[in-house]
Amino acid sequence: MISSPTVSKRAIRSHYDLATLFCRLLWGPHIHHGLWESEEPARLAVDRLTDTLAREAKIGRGESVLDVGCGMGGSSIRLARQLECHVTGVTLSPLQRAWAVASARWHGVAGRTEFRCEDVERAALEASTFDVVWSVECTEHLFDKAEFFRRAAVWLRPGGRLAICAWLAGDDTLDEAAKRCVLDVCEGFLCPSLGTWADYSDWIGGAGLTLERQLDWTAHVTRTWEICEKRVRRSGVRWLARFVDPDIARFLDRFRTILTAYRTGAMKYGCFVARVA
Repeated sequence: MISSPTVSKRAIRSHYDLATLFCRLLWGPHIHHGLWESEEPARLAVDRLTDTLAREAKIGRGESVLDVGCGMGGSSIRLARQLECHVTGVTLSPLQRAWAVASARWHGVAGRTEFRCEDVERAALEASTFDVVWSVECTEHLFDKAEFFRRAAVWLRPGGRLAICAWLAGDDTLDEAAKRCVLDVCEGFLCPSLGTWADYSDWIGGAGLTLERQLDWTAHVTRTWEICEKRVRRSGVRWLARFVDPDIARFLDRFRTILTAYRTGAMKYGCFVARVA
């Protein structure tokens, strides 16, 4: 695991209160990678990632889902619309919660979604409540990842599943340049740490969950940052970001860094599905 001690919970909340608008303008309602098969439009690739993870986790119609790090509600709303799931989304950002609530109403799924603004590392959620604990690119922002997986196991019903997509640090033999690249990503994207494949496997197993599959999607998501980096350059949005907040400008600058990290193997993108015994 590679850690960045400069990241704080307050900074993560502030980042998403400010960065959400930039993410929406540059990318869309989902704040996560696309999963590409060829040259299809980004919006299709983004929906494919949600749909593929749902398929890997065998999410059934009407199941109860906890969406950890729900952002603007993109995945929550899609699960509610496509599979009639009952989804509880959790985000640190008040702005994201308000956006998700409004979006759920717009898409006609307000009755099947609930969005909460709170810290999932402190949230008081009832045991055995959910069929699925779902998290797409949020565990990177958690400070005690092992404890999160232990708590997630408690929230799941017997036979429940854990469905995770995560940014990963490369293996433990990274050279200094690669480690610096990962640290730059952590600082720019407000990640207190990035775990490796082995770390996630250990955390999931340590929580008493059975890891059913782990998939390397790095080659299928890297195009996300090729597109985003190009959109930043062409739109002039970085010029605007300088006047809003220097940290947002740094965030935009690190799009190139994460692209380099994926291309060099300093980072990977992993999908994990586990089950309660």
